[in-house]
Amino acid sequence: MPLLADFHNHSCLSPCGSLALSPRALVETAAMKGVKVLALTDHNSSLNCPSFARVCHRFGIAPLFGMEATTSEEIHVLCLFTKLDASLAFSEYAYNILTPFPNNPEKTGDQVFVDENDDVEGEVEYYLVNPLDLSVENIGGKVAEFGGIVIPAHVDRSAFSMTSQLGVVTSGPWAAVECVRLPPSVDTLGYPLTTSSDAHYLEHVARRPFSLDITLEELVPDGPGQEIDIQALVKALQRRPIA
Repeated sequence: MPLLADFHNHSCLSPCGSLALSPRALVETAAMKGVKVLALTDHNSSLNCPSFARVCHRFGIAPLFGMEATTSEEIHVLCLFTKLDASLAFSEYAYNILTPFPNNPEKTGDQVFVDENDDVEGEVEYYLVNPLDLSVENIGGKVAEFGGIVIPAHVDRSAFSMTSQLGVVTSGPWAAVECVRLPPSVDTLGYPLTTSSDAHYLEHVARRPFSLDITLEELVPDGPGQEIDIQALVKALQRRPIA
């Protein structure tokens, strides 16, 4: 039976997101809406992924960990990992190449990471929406070094997308290409397509999920609470529509 998936979600760590959208609240809401494969992709950081992992296990959701990275061209790219440690390692790498501009919570929003009970564990100093010193041409290879996959985000949007910054969708090592809506309004070069919830508030969670043609047993062969098989995930994405 196909699985309902949602690969693009923020939490209270993203300064443009709601403080009410904790990892716990995200998972609880997604579970109520039938999502079985869920990613947490805050801007340029994975620091809320440990608590996200614990809550996903509690609700029987298969988790993906990562971020919505901002390249040097200000293009948003989803960087997704099946291993929590790999996601955190890439997050540390990304923070070291983030434009070092201090966040001002009163003007741009809070950037807090929390535990699974919503208790604040810390706050990130640098403004997470700023770009990384990493180009769109190189981000796929760098993420692969950490064991992850990349999906260009909301390519049909008029801001922070390939088409807004470059004019076109470019070829690359993309596992899929994300659109706000299907069918796409831009040329996506025949890549498998996903849709985008891009949740920043509770009411956004699972507003535009998509279907993965795979069973939970095939996706997580070692059983509930274990890691997603990344090769099985990639193969399932390859079965998505291309137009």
